[in-house]
Parts: sequence; C-alpha cells; structure tokens
Amino acid sequence: MSPGSLPRYIVQRLLLIVPMIWVILTLVFLVLRVAPGDPVTAAVGDRLSAEALAERRAALGLDRPLLQQYLEYLGNVARLDFGQTISDNIPIIDIVRDNGGATLTLALAGLLFALLVGVPLGAVAGRRRDSISDVVIRLFGVITYAAPVFFVGLLAKLFFSVQLGWFPTSDIATPITKFQVETRTRILLLDAALGGDTDAVIDILHHLVLPAVTLGLLLCGVFIRLVRVNMLQSLKADYVEAARARGITERRVTSAYAFRNALVPFVTVLGLQIALLLAGAVLTESTFNWPGLGTRLIDYITARDYIAVQGIVTLFAVVVVLISLLVDVVNALIDPRIRY
Repeated sequence: MSPGSLPRYIVQRLLLIVPMIWVILTLVFLVLRVAPGDPVTAAVGDRLSAEALAERRAALGLDRPLLQQYLEYLGNVARLDFGQTISDNIPIIDIVRDNGGATLTLALAGLLFALLVGVPLGAVAGRRRDSISDVVIRLFGVITYAAPVFFVGLLAKLFFSVQLGWFPTSDIATPITKFQVETRTRILLLDAALGGDTDAVIDILHHLVLPAVTLGLLLCGVFIRLVRVNMLQSLKADYVEAARARGITERRVTSAYAFRNALVPFVTVLGLQIALLLAGAVLTESTFNWPGLGTRLIDYITARDYIAVQGIVTLFAVVVVLISLLVDVVNALIDPRIRY
C-alpha cells in the first residue's frame, strides 16, 4: 500500500485503536477497584449474611488476586461479556440489549436536532460577522452550551408539559403503546415503524420531542461555534476571492465554496462530541425518566453496584472510540490530505 492510500490509513487507525481501548479498559478497572470498600458489601451488604457475601464475592471473582481479576476482565470484554450486576444478577449485555435502543434513539434524535439547528445558525453567523444576528446567534450558542442539561430539561418539562400540556413529562411512550408494539429490533420507534403502527410512531415521537431538543441544545452551542469559525476562515481563503473575481454571486460563493469547505474540520471534531452526547444522554434520560442505559447507569450508581457501572461505562467508552474511528475514516474520504 502506497503512502497516503486510504487502506493504509485505515490500517494505521485500526492499529492505534487497540492501545486506546486497552488504556480505557485499564483506567475503568483501576478507578473502580481503588474506590473504598468492597463492591458486594456496598451493593447488598445490608441484605446478606457474611457467608452469603463471601459466596457472592467468590462467584464474581472478587476474592482472586487483582492481576488475575484484571486479566479475566480483559478476556471477558474481548468476548463482549461485560459482567453481571451485583444487585439484581442480570448480565450487563442483557441490560444493553434491552435499554440500548432507547439510548440510541435519543442520541440520534438529539444529534439530528443539533445538526439541523446548529450548523445553519453557525453558517449564518459566519457569513454575517459582527452583525446583530451574529451576536444573537453567538449568545444563543453560549447559553445552550453553558446551561446544565438537566436544568434545561426541568425548565422544558415545567413550561411545555406542566404549564402548556403540549408534551408528556416522562417515558418513551404510553404503556399501551409499549405493550402493543411487537418487539423485533428492541428499538421501539423502529419496531413501530416496521409494524406499520402509525399511532404508535406518533406517540413515540411525541414523547421524544422534549428529551431530544434538550439533548440537542447541548451540542448546538458547539456546532455554532465550530461552523462559524470555519466559515470565517473559508471566506478569507484565496479560492473564495478567486471565485468572487470571476463574478460568481456571493450566495453561491458562500454555499458552494466557503460552507462546503468549512464542514471538513467540522466533521473531524464531530466524532469528539460523541462523548459529550453520551454524557448529556445520561442526564437527559434521568431527567425525563427515559428507559435507556443512562437511566440504568444512574440506578446502579445509586445502588452502589460497581460491577454494573464498570460494564456500562466500559461499553460507552468503547462506543466512543469506535465512532471516532468511523469519523476519521469518513474524514479521510472527504479530505485526502489527512491520509498523509
């Protein structure tokens, strides 16, 4: 493979991703192990006798040397075995299977809202630098990024649900919808669409609006700033001046030249925002009682179930790394200079 070729670049990124995942897994393992107290005692110590606690530790392998626990942990993760919860004896992979679809739905909806709102606003702010609209858009971006997502969610529930009654206050759908939709993919919205149940789709989307907008606003501020800065740089580039000199209209120069090239660095940074998206999803789910992984993570943190927390956090970390790899590959397709 020649230098600068796309296959060579993909191989290099795949080789780099292995140590990245190893470091993340090691950090998650060590952070939870250095926490004071015993995980089993912390989770169910008040409900079991000393003998039962010892049996539970042995079943989870917590009575073995730390190095042996670490090696077994790495081996289990390689087999997609993230362990078993202490508090309710549920395999974590089952929790991911049952609740991951709700988190995926919320994350994609929030990302879609942020893209549809943040990118155009950033482009307008960059095109109209130092105008009133630019100032208003930048102020909006700062506020949405700085405001705590759970606070925005509570305000949204208070105004749009309690005061106006436009949207539900919690959950992914009404109980009758969840009961009627046939489970196929474990993504409720997709299952309702595949089953041709229009009423169920509308009901789920109705429940999705407030959580998705709340989560999307968190990323709007980031997208506005990124697109605005890149637009300002692109509008000063030589190829833009050359396009203007050829008599091309300012509207076409902005859309076909400046804006298009401004999206190249934006795609690069987009992968880094996945971690922020997942972190915001945890708080958004707990605010709206959304039945996703974030809600379960909060429940297990409250129950002091360190093994469950370790498994879910590990999964989140691996997902972030893999999505970053995907974004790098897409960015290399857009801009061949990145491969060198």
